[in-house]
Amino acid sequence: MKILSKLRASIAVAAVLVLSTVMFVDINDAQAEYGDVVINNYSDGAGMRPVVFPHWFHRVRFRCKVCHADLGFKFQAGGNEINMVKIIDGQFCGACHNGDIAWSVENCNLCHSAKPNTPTQVHESTVQKLAQPSGAKK
Repeated sequence: MKILSKLRASIAVAAVLVLSTVMFVDINDAQAEYGDVVINNYSDGAGMRPVVFPHWFHRVRFRCKVCHADLGFKFQAGGNEINMVKIIDGQFCGACHNGDIAWSVENCNLCHSAKPNTPTQVHESTVQKLAQPSGAKK
């Protein structure tokens, strides 16, 4: 019985250490991966980190029409006038990120996680890697 009691105490101490470590870890900048959309239309100006939208994470769960037709997202990074008032009002991201379907807007760092000053873009898009045609104006 003493061994079982000591084992339980050791597990409890280990659990407390793990939880306290997780609670006080500084959240690092998210690393956008291929196909993620970085949204920074207003974030820098508001003193927030830009948003990293994991497009493929959402795409494996939903058909394109759910967001691009039903919710009105344009097929262009930064093409919509998305702001937190609209999201809280249930538009755009707020249609699902309402606390019922997915986490709600109180968890700012889950979305606002890119490095400051990261431009609005589709991360590692082929368009960004194309060479300018010769004679193009710079």
